[in-house]
Amino acid sequence: MKLGHVALDGTKVRANASKHKAMSYKRMKEKEAQLQGEVDELLRRAQEVDEEEDRRYGKDRRGDELPAELSFREGRLERIREAMAALEAEAQAAAEEAEAAGKGHPGMPEEQAQRNFTDAQSRIMPAPGGRDFLQAYNCQAVVDSQHQVIVAARATNQASDKQQAVAMIEEVIANVGAVPREVSADAGYYSAQAVADLQNLGADPFIAPEKTRHGHRPPPAPRGRIPKALPPRDRMRRKLQTKRGRQRYALRMATVEPVFGQIKQARGFRQFLLWGLAKVNGEWSLICTSHNLLKLFRRGLPMANPASPAVLPA
Repeated sequence: MKLGHVALDGTKVRANASKHKAMSYKRMKEKEAQLQGEVDELLRRAQEVDEEEDRRYGKDRRGDELPAELSFREGRLERIREAMAALEAEAQAAAEEAEAAGKGHPGMPEEQAQRNFTDAQSRIMPAPGGRDFLQAYNCQAVVDSQHQVIVAARATNQASDKQQAVAMIEEVIANVGAVPREVSADAGYYSAQAVADLQNLGADPFIAPEKTRHGHRPPPAPRGRIPKALPPRDRMRRKLQTKRGRQRYALRMATVEPVFGQIKQARGFRQFLLWGLAKVNGEWSLICTSHNLLKLFRRGLPMANPASPAVLPA
């Protein structure tokens, strides 16, 4: 199978959890101290009541159930401590990775690191437009420009797209057994390293080095070849200013964004049903698979082997 131009993008899809059920590490520490104080006070009061009842009714009378108020607080305290331990374990793992790469890491969670008590692997992410936040997953898709077939798909709980470009194109290669000739993506995917890695894979990247306003038309590129001595960001900027660069980058909006519109607006898929990254990833793959089957059916393309990796995302 041959692939020409593919476009990569991500869309935020709501998790099956409320953002109001999330708590930051800083807030967890404050809440832990508060709840521990309340538990201690309830236990002190309960001890006083027990002693008074013993004096009145004798020590052979007892109750085996915790008061509801105390049971609620102890349960809440336990869940908060479990969430704190999970954040600390993640921070320690990140510190070990950083140390192996020769980088520094404090080994403790950032104060604003958050965990949701309903779906612990979902994250608070900025909604489209940046005016609101969602408890969500970041759903990635690579789409073939010729037929709008999804050739790779993955859900991630990383709000940023920065680390996704190379991983998604490697998934395309694994799925279809071919390297796409061209790759377009917006500024969220740009890094000099990502551009170099995509070129090493054999793809020609068209990735905006910075965000541009909607409808903004870049100035024409200077005449002549792009100087090899330019920094990577300037080289990409010049590349997208050329006539060919503008044409190839424009394919992105006409390729991947309509696919997200068809999935979210036409088919109404705006929230996951399942919890956890692995299950959400499977749910997203199912949605993308059904999109592909609809595309193939409507275009009259052959579907003799619908399980082919050239058709379905991994």
